[in-house]
Amino acid sequence: MSGAQALRIEGLVKRYETGEEALKGVSLAVSSGEIVGLIGPSGAGKSTLIRCINRLVEPTAGRVFLGTLELTALGGAELRRARRRIGMIFQEFALVERLTVMENVLSGRLGYVAFWQSFTRRFPPADIERAFALLERVGLVEHADRRADALSGGQRQRVGIARALAQEPDLLLIDEPTAALDPKTSRQIMRLIREICEERRLPAIINIHDVVLAQQFVERIVGLRAGQIVFDGPVEALDDTALTRIYGEEDWTAVRRRAAAQARLDALDEERLEGLA
Repeated sequence: MSGAQALRIEGLVKRYETGEEALKGVSLAVSSGEIVGLIGPSGAGKSTLIRCINRLVEPTAGRVFLGTLELTALGGAELRRARRRIGMIFQEFALVERLTVMENVLSGRLGYVAFWQSFTRRFPPADIERAFALLERVGLVEHADRRADALSGGQRQRVGIARALAQEPDLLLIDEPTAALDPKTSRQIMRLIREICEERRLPAIINIHDVVLAQQFVERIVGLRAGQIVFDGPVEALDDTALTRIYGEEDWTAVRRRAAAQARLDALDEERLEGLA
């Protein structure tokens, strides 16, 4: 890792009333501009970890710092203000279907405007200008006035990305961004996320079920198993031994073949994009 710490997690525990421990003393630091892929089997605690960071799920113990601000010490209005600094991108997009693309993107500014403005959806001109610029960046400016329910899955996820960026966040938390998308669209969305994070030096934690996609588009992998970190390192270190530590015994030959095939597809996509430039 390089640069200042954007996020620091210390001994995070989440224990439910049933006694189940979803997180067991997780500690993690993310640097400015770093893109971290969070992988692991179902039930490992990946989504819980992401939601504990912004306190959508309340941790049982431990501390979370955004820069120097301790999020786990905040409540009420202070917590609401702090959440404005954390953009969230959801697996199921979480758009308001009956609203337009532009209105959904502007909803990322709700934490910054007065109640009457949010109630009547009257946003300052600077916010509207910013929203148009974000839609241009994600390739949807021509769809600004379309309803969200008229969009494809990939387009909806692009709206979700633009909405998160409208907050002008210091951190992105991304929960299974490609789970509902086909392979080609998944690569496009992951490439877009990576490019935007690199452009803005924006740190991100991406909970992703697809190991191959994670290897292609992030620089650091954190592997969770049964609520504990069992791997934390660069993509190059994610060998068969590390994968077995995370997921259990498996023949990883097919995964390697798929990774090679997707790398070739990604190279073809890059060549096509360069040809269009």
